[in-house]
Amino acid sequence: MRLLLTGATGVAGLNIYRAALTDPDVTSITILMRREMPSWAAVPSNASQKTTTIVHKDFTSYPPDLVGRLVQHDACIWAMGKSSLGMSEADYTSLTYAAPMSLAVALRDAGIGKNRPEDKPFRFVYVSGEGADPTDKSSQMWARVKGRAEKDIAALCTAATGMKAHVIRPAYFRPSREYSQDWANQRSRTENYLDRLLSPVFTCFFPQFVSPLDELSKVSLEIAKGRWPDVELFRNQKIRELAKQC
Repeated sequence: MRLLLTGATGVAGLNIYRAALTDPDVTSITILMRREMPSWAAVPSNASQKTTTIVHKDFTSYPPDLVGRLVQHDACIWAMGKSSLGMSEADYTSLTYAAPMSLAVALRDAGIGKNRPEDKPFRFVYVSGEGADPTDKSSQMWARVKGRAEKDIAALCTAATGMKAHVIRPAYFRPSREYSQDWANQRSRTENYLDRLLSPVFTCFFPQFVSPLDELSKVSLEIAKGRWPDVELFRNQKIRELAKQC
């Protein structure tokens, strides 16, 4: 599988990237980023052989020459995102809704699904969040925006030829304990403090609201590869159950 990945420096995205590098079924990875992979991000030794990095500044616009490279892939995992804390609804919508929708539209218009076998559509895997609300009725801004993205990406892919959307809704997750630089670079000092405070509380008393990164990464990749092909929504409990099969 040729994988397109966004958000490769984020908590979820970086761990999905690491898992993809060690997955023999993933033959190549293209990471779409605003800047080059930072030096602090520890990755497996085969990263350079398996990865192509495309630096792209505006994730709401995809010129034809760029789209021509992106349509060569079999699946996309959209893991780019951040907390809505301190963000206006307009800025959060641009990042969380407009950016992935723009990519999905560009890929559709370029015919990414044409001539693909019926049982092997191009899969667009959107990393959302537990609590997202596609009905647009939530009192929480982030839930409305993510829910709108879920709904419209799914509708676009359903109407397109040879495209299939899958939504995964992880719950609470934090940077990997295995990589100390993740904690230092993926979280602010305040977020780091809250993570260290809340992590044991959630793990011990509310495990149903925790998404271990290794489980999230494995299931995301299996979805992209076409496992569970007819399931469109993967909530956190389902993710955790399916991770036991991986």
